[in-house]
Amino acid sequence: MKTIQIETVKRDAFGKKAGKAVRREGLIPCILYGGGENVAFSLDVKAVKPLIYTPNAYIVELVIDGKVEKAVMREVQFHPVREQILHIDFYRVQENKPVSIAIPVRLTGNAEGVKIGGKLVLSARKLTVNGMLENLPDELVVDVTPLKVGQTIFVGDLKFDGLKFVTPATTAVCAVRVTRASRGAAAAE
Repeated sequence: MKTIQIETVKRDAFGKKAGKAVRREGLIPCILYGGGENVAFSLDVKAVKPLIYTPNAYIVELVIDGKVEKAVMREVQFHPVREQILHIDFYRVQENKPVSIAIPVRLTGNAEGVKIGGKLVLSARKLTVNGMLENLPDELVVDVTPLKVGQTIFVGDLKFDGLKFVTPATTAVCAVRVTRASRGAAAAE
């Protein structure tokens, strides 16, 4: 799993007033929780952009007062109009405890249904999995070669070693949809 390191500034003031003061300085108020005491800190907006505006999933190494804490990003709150980041929640990664994280899906292969005119549709760009830190992949690779027109791959159909899916088993990952071209090819046969 990819990691990214971010320098932080610990903060002591809490609440709405303190949060607004931090944002006026061009920083984002954040909190680290889970597996110990909660730590409030702030980050530079530029430092967090590679973490938020990417399809990849990362383990974040937060440098708080010279101490490195491993964490995963849990929630990001945005301003409803200006797209400004208001607050970020991080969850501490503990040794020998499983981690839940959303991992991107990558499709491979050429589906049988696409060859006769169907359209391949990706329904879930990311799936939430639970597993040990060393077992987490950078992406979930799904082979779509056996899919025919009208067939769907669900989360329940996927198997990865050392990972348990948090996303419901009935969630569709991808499907081959019927198109006019595929209907015409089926009628010709």
